[in-house]
Amino acid sequence: MVSTFKELIVYQKAHKLAMDVYELSKNFPKEEKYSLTDQIRRSSRSVSSNIAESWAKRLYIKSFVNKLTDSLGEEFETEDWLDYSRDCKYISDAEYEHIMSGYDEVRKMLISMINNPEKWSLKQE
Repeated sequence: MVSTFKELIVYQKAHKLAMDVYELSKNFPKEEKYSLTDQIRRSSRSVSSNIAESWAKRLYIKSFVNKLTDSLGEEFETEDWLDYSRDCKYISDAEYEHIMSGYDEVRKMLISMINNPEKWSLKQE
């Protein structure tokens, strides 16, 4: 049994992807600092942050699933910002495909956890 959220593969992947987004966004134009750069960094970080919060709430399945759903929403938002980043030519197609592949994995893991919360919960409701 996993004892801390930091041991979750989905958390580790989401955290790594947020760091990748941070590195990529360092090269965005200065005029994007308070818009795209800020938004993509916030949403990418929120994916793993919401996973961490969900872990603290796993005593109650509904609360656990709610935070995982928030994480999934942030994942989708990050995908949208990545689309803008590619379309504005701030990242290459190869960079886009690489990071989107990682988010595809994270999304599937989150959906699995949302659909099977009893595997992770501390007690049944």
